Amino acid sequence: MKQYIVDAFAQQVFQGNPAAVCVLDKWLTESLMQRIAAENNLSETAFVLKEKDRYAIRWFTPAYEIDLCGHATLASAFVIHHFVEPAVERIRFQSQSGELTVVCDEERYTLDFPARPAKPIAPFPELADALHIEVEEAYLARDLMVVVPEEHILRELTPDFTKMAALSVGDGIIVTAKGETCDFVSRCFYPKCGVPEDPVTGSAHCNLIPYWSQKLGKRKMVARQLSSRGGTLFCRDLRQRVEIGGHAVLFSVAELHL
Repeated sequence: MKQYIVDAFAQQVFQGNPAAVCVLDKWLTESLMQRIAAENNLSETAFVLKEKDRYAIRWFTPAYEIDLCGHATLASAFVIHHFVEPAVERIRFQSQSGELTVVCDEERYTLDFPARPAKPIAPFPELADALHIEVEEAYLARDLMVVVPEEHILRELTPDFTKMAALSVGDGIIVTAKGETCDFVSRCFYPKCGVPEDPVTGSAHCNLIPYWSQKLGKRKMVARQLSSRGGTLFCRDLRQRVEIGGHAVLFSVAELHL
């Protein structure tokens, strides 16, 4: 079986977020897909299977399956567009989070995802202790989201991943600030999933876009994720949905022996 590794939200290799993509002709067992994801040890491995006019998609971290992943969906669209259906311009995916679409337009891929506005919560001491900063503004959806007042605080974060993984709420922690050279910036941490810091996190922007759209009074925004690899996301708030755009580049094609 072939497996592709694609750097998503990047225009050259070694940037953005690498995802593995396996295009199937029949479903593998869940345990085998999980073992492949653990072997890859990337943030996510995506498995896609053509079903009539759309592709079923599932995403696995090294530790467990998740319900939504942006960068691995973008990577899957890239693989389908380049290696499976080269003429396709609009790809429909069926997932645990409902129908997702990706539009391919001159090498930019735009994801149509559900908006997931996070609800405000009272900051709690364990959160501040894990991040090593004072937390004044916190929110919760699937992940915890912390807003800090300046970009340099975000850049200088040195979290305690052991304490972060022990938190009783949230799959991960998104930390965000208003950007200095773009609309907003973020960093994302998922030690519970076996991913201490995720390089570029599309699904986190389902939380971030509604927040910053309201805060900045803008529907279209450009975001940067400030991991060591870095990535740029072109964002649009559609109220009930969000658009997340980015580029992708192929890193490798492998053959799996199972």
